[in-house]
Amino acid sequence: MEYQLKNSFLTLTVSTLGAEIQSVVDNNSKCEYIWTAKKEVWPQHAPVLFPIVGRLKNDQYTYKDKTYHLGQHGFAHKKEFELDQQDDTSITLLLKSDEETKKQYPFDFEFRVKYSLVNNLIKEDFIVTNTGSEEMIFGVGGHPGFNLPTNQGLKKEDYYFKFDPSIDHVRIPLEAPLLDWDNRSLVSTNSLFEINDQLFENDAWIFQLDNHPTKVSIKTDKSNYHINVHIDNAPYVGLWSQYPVTADYICIEPWWGISDTKDTNGKLEDKIGMNRVAAGQTWSNGFSMAFHDETK
Repeated sequence: MEYQLKNSFLTLTVSTLGAEIQSVVDNNSKCEYIWTAKKEVWPQHAPVLFPIVGRLKNDQYTYKDKTYHLGQHGFAHKKEFELDQQDDTSITLLLKSDEETKKQYPFDFEFRVKYSLVNNLIKEDFIVTNTGSEEMIFGVGGHPGFNLPTNQGLKKEDYYFKFDPSIDHVRIPLEAPLLDWDNRSLVSTNSLFEINDQLFENDAWIFQLDNHPTKVSIKTDKSNYHINVHIDNAPYVGLWSQYPVTADYICIEPWWGISDTKDTNGKLEDKIGMNRVAAGQTWSNGFSMAFHDETK
């Protein structure tokens, strides 16, 4: 089922399947900002990642000496959520643990995804409540895909990333699909970071943000189209687009979690980048996306 939020700037469409954004349309220019999920390229729009981000080594982990199997980015993006709350400016969708989730992930939880619409900005919040009797270990993140319009003579290569504040960041390389943690390096992100297909030949670019407030923007000097992703308190961000099958879109992914390292011991208790919430307690975090087209 799909729900909509609308104001004078934007129309947001969200599905209960995966609590995933389906569309963000500019009500003035009619521009579609969100990737259209072409099956031959990447068949998703903006999946929600939970209870892990990225890949596990051999798609499995152990917890309290029991082995569990869990695919890339967890299971939330494949699950039906229920409507929890809705008003004129926000909608909250809810996923609860059940016998099926416990086959892959042994914790009791309530996982809420809240979307709020304020002018030309959409806020995406993740709210994780531990409904069990022991500490819960989890990862969570966003994976929005953004269109790169190629009308009026524009090409994908005309767009670039811009980081604010304008400082260098530590990049975490991949030996796909796992992290090569020991070979992290300082990469220049204090200037324009040009987008092209070959950029993702070796999978995503992953940067440590160390929970510092950061804005990552998609811009071009050839139009006023730009998207700002505001990340107030995330340890990582991923930049990604499908390769070698390519198309005119790009993902900016705020993460509170990350893939396994290539030398992981496979224990969930030792997994890098995970969050912990005590029994009966709630953890929350999120990010926002501001959309701008020619008319703004």
